[in-house]
Amino acid sequence: MNKPNDAPPAEEAVKIPDVLPVLPLKDTVIFPYIILPLSVGRDKSVLSVDRALAESRVIMLVTQRDGSNENPEAADLYTVGTAAIIMRMLKLPDGRIRILVQGLARARVGHIGQVEPFLQAKIERIEEPPVERSLATEALLRSVKESLDRAVSLGKGISPEVMVIASNLEDVGRLADLAASNLELKPEEAQKLLETVDPIERLRAVNELLAREIQVLTMQQEISSQARGEMDKSQREYYLRQQLKAIQQELG
Repeated sequence: MNKPNDAPPAEEAVKIPDVLPVLPLKDTVIFPYIILPLSVGRDKSVLSVDRALAESRVIMLVTQRDGSNENPEAADLYTVGTAAIIMRMLKLPDGRIRILVQGLARARVGHIGQVEPFLQAKIERIEEPPVERSLATEALLRSVKESLDRAVSLGKGISPEVMVIASNLEDVGRLADLAASNLELKPEEAQKLLETVDPIERLRAVNELLAREIQVLTMQQEISSQARGEMDKSQREYYLRQQLKAIQQELG
């Protein structure tokens, strides 16, 4: 489960360097402020993590266009990713490592100046435009929060901690990213949201995705209910047949 950070904005305390080691992600898109564990096994990726830990602890997380590619180069990566800080690192006996990262800010890969022994790129932080608060903005915030509540009531697995933070968030962009990171989106859908810089536009897109999720969850409940009804009907019919059989045996 993607976990949000409820502390003050992390980038205020962490300076993001202009050049960062790059960690390609196979099927994961990480949003700013979100805390997430990652498993790192490829040699070049391990070296990227080592370099980040030896310097600022900040690393550039960029999703691959094709998750099956084991040796991605510049053209195989999306150009927009998330600069993140490595909070913890654990080395495993098989050579892989586990890291806990927290997204800091959206960033664009300007130029990958180094490919071996690990990827390193010049990056440019992406600044979000300010949000003008209005009745429409307030209505959109409430709609997303209510949709999250509705999704949870229908069985969506979102932790109570996330729901508490979401209910108290008034930052349009942060709410959009928090909701998106807990919707289990396809990588291309999540990437599209990551590349949507305008917070209002991003929250509208999340609202539409939530509406779709609620429709799917509602249909799942109806299918499960129908299946239970059919099962109950079959059980009743089986019980009646058994009773008739017993009566017939008694009557000879």
